[in-house]
Amino acid sequence: MPPRPAPTARQQRLGAELRKLREHAAMTAPQAAKHLGTNRTGISNIEAGRFGVSAERVRALARIYGCEDRSYVNALAAMAEERTRGWWEEYRGSIPVGALDVAELEHHAHRIRTIQIMHMPGLLQTEDYAKAVLATAVPSPAPAELRRRLSFRMRRRDVLDKESAPICTFLIHEAAMRMQFGGPKVARRQLAHVLEATERDNVAVRAIPFIAGGFPNAGISTLYAAGPVVQLDTVHLDVAHGSALLDADTQLTNYRDILDRTEEVSLSIEGTHALMLEIIKKL
Repeated sequence: MPPRPAPTARQQRLGAELRKLREHAAMTAPQAAKHLGTNRTGISNIEAGRFGVSAERVRALARIYGCEDRSYVNALAAMAEERTRGWWEEYRGSIPVGALDVAELEHHAHRIRTIQIMHMPGLLQTEDYAKAVLATAVPSPAPAELRRRLSFRMRRRDVLDKESAPICTFLIHEAAMRMQFGGPKVARRQLAHVLEATERDNVAVRAIPFIAGGFPNAGISTLYAAGPVVQLDTVHLDVAHGSALLDADTQLTNYRDILDRTEEVSLSIEGTHALMLEIIKKL
C-alpha cells in the first residue's frame, strides 16, 4: 500500500492517539512491532498517519497496550473504518489546508462550542457577509480565489443540516455583532440570519456584552469540537499565521474552563435576542 501523499488532520490524530496508547504502556516502537508482527517502520508510519490502519488492527494494538477503555477504543476503531472522502477534499490544493481541517473537524464533531470576537461564526454567515470578510484578507485574494473560498465557506454551513448534526453553542462578542462588514445593509441581514438560525434545535447563541469586561483568552476566536469521547475532543484557534489544532489533555481541560467561564459572563438567550434586535434597529 503506497503512503498517503498528505494525511488529513483526522488521520494524523488517529495515529497520534495510537502513539499515546503505546507511550502510556511504556512500550517502544520496536516492542510494539514485535507483538503486532510488523516492523518499527510500520508502527512509525501508522502513528504518523502515513498509512491507513484497519479497525481490527486498532483493537489489536489496544490489547497489546493494555487499554481497557472500551468507549475510547471503539471510537478509535470507528475512525479507522472511515474510508469516504469528505466534500472538503474537492478544495484541497486550492484553499489553505487549515480551512480543510476546520471543515473536517466540524463534520465529525458531536458538539461545537465557539467564542467569536470580531466575526460572526463561519457556520452562521450569510454569503454577502462572508464575501466581505474574506475580501479583507492580505494579500487581497484574486476574484477566482475569492469565489473558491466563498463557495467553501457556504458549504461548511451544511453541517448544521446533516443527519446527527452537532449541537452548537456560539458565544459571540458584542463587537462582532456591531462590526459592519459589507456595510449596514449586509450587517443587518447577517444579524437577522443569526436570529433565524437560533430557531434550530441544535443552535444556541449567547452574546458576550461589552459590559462583561474581561474574560479568559479574550483576544482569540476559539472552536471546541467534542468527539464521541473526551479524549478525542479538539480545540481550533484562529491565530495570526492561520490556525492551530490542540488536543493535549491539559489544553482541552483549560479550554473547557475558558468556555465555561466565558459563558458565565454571557447574556442569556433572551437577553442576546434583545441585544441583536436593538443593534438591527440602529443599523
